[in-house]
Amino acid sequence: MKKPLNKWLIYCGAVGVGIVNGLLGAGGGMLAVPLLKSAGADQKQAHASSIALIMPLSLFSAILYLCQGRVALSDAAVYMPAGAIGAVIGAWLLGKISDKWLRRIFALFMIWAGVRMWMK
Repeated sequence: MKKPLNKWLIYCGAVGVGIVNGLLGAGGGMLAVPLLKSAGADQKQAHASSIALIMPLSLFSAILYLCQGRVALSDAAVYMPAGAIGAVIGAWLLGKISDKWLRRIFALFMIWAGVRMWMK
């Protein structure tokens, strides 16, 4: 079993997650999962904890954007019901998928996101 990260590295990583999440939306999860795994969580714990971490960060960022007038709630409201349904399905699937496949799916999404960002 590998040794968990130093607490200061975890705190610095968490600041990085918050910065990335604030800049890119919910992109902090791509940093949070590896950080949580390095801190000693197993694959599924890291993904579930990442969601638990990203949700309040995203809510806080959304409130700041709303207060600054950078987004209208009506623009996002259209996507919220389908997103909630997807979240329920994803949480259910997390318990059904093996760690091996979860890592592969996560890697594919990271590659896909990177390619999309690179091409734009």
